[in-house]
Amino acid sequence: MTIQTTPLPWDRETFLSRLQTVGMTRYHHQHPFHVAMNSGQLTPPQIRSWVANRFYYQRNIPRKDAAIIANCPLREVRRIWLHRVSDHDGFREGEGGIECWFRLAEAVGLTHSEVQDELHVLPGVRFAVDAYVQFARTKPWPIAIASSLTELFAPDLMQSRLQAFERYYSWISPSGLDYFRARIVQAATDSRQGLELTLRYCSTLQLQEEAVRALGFKCDVLWSILDALSQTATPIESSMQQEFHLRT
Repeated sequence: MTIQTTPLPWDRETFLSRLQTVGMTRYHHQHPFHVAMNSGQLTPPQIRSWVANRFYYQRNIPRKDAAIIANCPLREVRRIWLHRVSDHDGFREGEGGIECWFRLAEAVGLTHSEVQDELHVLPGVRFAVDAYVQFARTKPWPIAIASSLTELFAPDLMQSRLQAFERYYSWISPSGLDYFRARIVQAATDSRQGLELTLRYCSTLQLQEEAVRALGFKCDVLWSILDALSQTATPIESSMQQEFHLRT
């Protein structure tokens, strides 16, 4: 008689190493669009296009996190995760990461309404972001949490992005960069929480392997957003430029 045994899960160090390898090899900091942005090579219309399209991702992050909370039966986990929604949405008008992103949009020459109304969101960006929200809604909550672990690599990227914007894109008001400053701190805290939850609740080999694939999927989402931006032939003029063209 053959006795079937359940494969043992990875130890903590092996699991962590597998997750880190995904980030080091597939995170979007290596995408040519990001490399160009962080080396000062993007034009103002390209920056505006990135800001307008990235907004669609930003506004959907609270929906992703709300889906994780809704799917999680453990109140201690829900308590840990809940602040992420308010970090983006704020507790009242004028607060939160999304409001900071509106200020960035205005600082680069976009109007609040054209960003709010998603006038410049590319189909490829919309498809990638919607797929991510659907992933969080339909996957087991520990796997959806694991997909958020791109935050492990976000603080370094945010620091590099902030330095690049201050150095190369001085035409952008410093007040428009508040989102990046805030996320350097927030992402470090969020990533520690998300990693600990992943290591704790992905406790079987199957869940660990799914968690690694989930992180890879999230990297693909972020990479696809930049692919769509790289391939567009219609960078966005500022509202002032558009008004000038209408008058001439």
